[in-house]
Amino acid sequence: MKILKYFFFLLLILIIAGSIYIATKDGDYQVEETKVITAPVEMVFQEVNEYKNWENWEPWSAEADDMIIEYGAKTSGDSASYSWKSESAGDGEIRTIAVKPYSEIEQEITFKTSFGESTSQGYWKFNEIENGTEVTWGIKGHQSFMEKLAFTFQDESISEMMRPMFQKGLNNMESVVLNKMDKYAINIDGIIQHGGGYFMYTTTASKISQVDEKMVSMIQEVSSYMEENDIEKSGNPFVLYNDLNEESGTAIFSAGIFTPSEVITPNASEILNGFMPNQKVLKTTLKGDYKNLKEAWATAYNYTKENNLEIAEDAKTFEVHLTSPEKVANPAKWITHLYIPVK
Repeated sequence: MKILKYFFFLLLILIIAGSIYIATKDGDYQVEETKVITAPVEMVFQEVNEYKNWENWEPWSAEADDMIIEYGAKTSGDSASYSWKSESAGDGEIRTIAVKPYSEIEQEITFKTSFGESTSQGYWKFNEIENGTEVTWGIKGHQSFMEKLAFTFQDESISEMMRPMFQKGLNNMESVVLNKMDKYAINIDGIIQHGGGYFMYTTTASKISQVDEKMVSMIQEVSSYMEENDIEKSGNPFVLYNDLNEESGTAIFSAGIFTPSEVITPNASEILNGFMPNQKVLKTTLKGDYKNLKEAWATAYNYTKENNLEIAEDAKTFEVHLTSPEKVANPAKWITHLYIPVK
């Protein structure tokens, strides 16, 4: 009996010592991963802010085939949420508790496992940089006694377990976002009559490859001039190609905005006024990034050849931009109308 008594006494000491050891272990944790995605910060932010997008890139579903996801009454913005149920991975819920547009998202994450229920703070940070967006995904919290006990017998720590999941999720999201940006469509709309009219414009010469970049600031320059001088705008901004030299790869082009009537500018003004005649044109629509404009123009010119359309002499082709990068983050949703004057 003495041996048995000493055995239980020793076992009790080990349990107490083990409990003290586990209780005094630092239970605080913080894990985060950062990745640069070559996409506008607004687009990356919206990809995370809308929970229905998560199923396309979050890493957990691939690890648990039995996961069932349910969405809350709101799926984006403050108080948005979604929950999951899984026998293999446990149940849980993510709820958005604070949103700072295009900058930060804070979340509350609840895990329900056989060890009990725990709550962590999830967070996202978005930083606009020259080549795109630097996005950080992190989680922090404090382990309960039972969680510390469970992880004592695990091969991996929370950091070792979560870090690869964050890396995988960010890599998946990059692929999804870039794929969304790369989508485009070109459609030949046919022959129409374009009304033309008066317009304000500025002109420059550049390499053809730089037109897409330069036209944005030029349109903004014209727009600012019109606003400062209370000049009414009529329609969307456009680019008028005065001269294109494919051999040298150079272009002389104007960026302008139509006006309801003629506006006379001072002689020293860099913003000028012009007039476009009412003319018959072949209209083509590009829905997608400006980098696809070259293919869209080639498609339009091929259509004129295949359908024996004669291009008007001294005609200047032009394109009208219905959307802009400032208002629409996803390039796949940019809409540009291309016009080739024909006889």
